[in-house]
Amino acid sequence: MKAIGYKAASPVLNESSLEVVNLPTPIATGHDLLIEVNAVSVNPVDTKVRSSAAPKGDFKILGWDGVGIVKAVGDKVSLFSVGDRVYYAGDLVRDGSNAEYQLVDERLVGHAPKSLTDAQAAALPLTAITAWEMLFDRLGVSQGEQELGKSILIIGAAGGVGSILTQLAKQLTSLTVVGTASRQQSAQWLTELGVDHVIDHSKSMSEQLTALPLEEFDYVVSLTNSGDHLEEVIKMIKPQGKYALIDDPKEFNIMALKQKSISLHWEFMFTRSMFQTDDMNAQHKLLNQLATLVDKGVIKSTLGQHLGKISPENLIQAHQILESQTSRGKIVLEGF
Repeated sequence: MKAIGYKAASPVLNESSLEVVNLPTPIATGHDLLIEVNAVSVNPVDTKVRSSAAPKGDFKILGWDGVGIVKAVGDKVSLFSVGDRVYYAGDLVRDGSNAEYQLVDERLVGHAPKSLTDAQAAALPLTAITAWEMLFDRLGVSQGEQELGKSILIIGAAGGVGSILTQLAKQLTSLTVVGTASRQQSAQWLTELGVDHVIDHSKSMSEQLTALPLEEFDYVVSLTNSGDHLEEVIKMIKPQGKYALIDDPKEFNIMALKQKSISLHWEFMFTRSMFQTDDMNAQHKLLNQLATLVDKGVIKSTLGQHLGKISPENLIQAHQILESQTSRGKIVLEGF
């Protein structure tokens, strides 16, 4: 099978950072599904791994979002059958989706939304799992009317995770949702996703808050440049509020949270698969729930750019876009 990845990490992206190799097609055993990959999306984790992680063997295959068809199943598989169309975000410590075939544990896989194309479905898994776990598992937000009168600020809301988090908060909870965007195109995207208000995170967010019918936020989610925004977050979050983030700030003064008794919550969607947690199957259930919501028209795909075939050249272009921090929605590639 063809696979795309690297033999050595490249902190500086160049035209030879990714390459094609031919590898044996893996064999499904245990809980694994052998999936023929039809479409993938590219995430910031791809760029982080490429820039810093040396292959454990001779070659590292990137990619953590995939859509495809089950071609074979392991002897312990009970959730899927050969021929099923599936979508998933995979496992950080295993070979990725930038290959013609991939092994994925069935407990991390869902049935793909029937109403979406492969490209549209590929935009969803990693960011949807991250957003869902962030909102409902880490922050403990309740679905339905229980959050009526409460509000959430999503910093960097126009990106991949933010685009899903915004929809989940608007469609499944009663929270007032405020998203941030620094470009007009991104602000328009958030308006289309249904946010109640948009503010600019490149300017003083606390000053812009005074123009809104809100005084403070019960929840704040920071998806990018969290260290830079901490001082503003402290000003805007309610005493005993909840603050969550997914990025890796170089500096972060946790003591700033003490006076208001603010709780801090990290979300890392690979935790369950990396540590084989007892509730690993939660991601399978989550993806099936999401597919139902998509097919009912409640949640829509966040596909932002389709860059064509799955090739080193197109993957490198995707990495360039992500590293420039100018992406809107998800970047997808389809077919080998």
